[in-house]
Amino acid sequence: MHHALIVAHGQPSDPDPAEQALAAYAAEVDALSGNVSVQSATLAAPGVFEQRVSELTDDAVIYPLFMAKGWFVTSALPRRLAGRNLRVLDPLGVDPDLPVLVAAALRDQLAENQWVAQETDLVLAAHGSGRSRNPSAVARAFVGALAQHLTFKSIHLGFVEEPPSIAEAATGLSGQALCLPYFACTGGHVLEDVPQALKAAAFKGQILPVVGELPLIKRHIASTLTRAFHKA
Repeated sequence: MHHALIVAHGQPSDPDPAEQALAAYAAEVDALSGNVSVQSATLAAPGVFEQRVSELTDDAVIYPLFMAKGWFVTSALPRRLAGRNLRVLDPLGVDPDLPVLVAAALRDQLAENQWVAQETDLVLAAHGSGRSRNPSAVARAFVGALAQHLTFKSIHLGFVEEPPSIAEAATGLSGQALCLPYFACTGGHVLEDVPQALKAAAFKGQILPVVGELPLIKRHIASTLTRAFHKA
């Protein structure tokens, strides 16, 4: 049996709910992963990540459930491995298959709504950053790649922490609109900031689950973890 650890940021102010939610997420991926045992840890829950790492075998892999390959993935996470030379896979947000998978999930939702993509507006609600251009650059690249696979009436990108805001991106749209939170996990931004911004914009469309919660994505993560050991 191989071992993998899914790692997310978590919620420093209240770490337990995010830790429990990620554990449930990892259990779903584990059920899809065949001969890979999948556990989880958030970086925000004191001591949990270190405990999980200490239990991993030397050939285990770390899967960062993040939307950008930024400071947390390249610096904070490796530093907290405490000398363990474990493989850290690329995070979800830079997976080259992500645009195709999200396009497929959006097609399913459009079909369920009996909507046509060319007559539907899409709002991508992302995190952004006031300190680094990397998160917004990843989101903008994703929008460009997604547009190659699915043609919407319009695609509007807005951010929590930098302009344009989500409220600006979502203003003036009809009820035939989808909002996709471009987040890996359902945390405070998704539960509070995104709905508040959409309310301020008088958004009348449909809010989808975060990218990381789409069923196709969970199956893909399971496949990614399985392939990681075949390539080892």
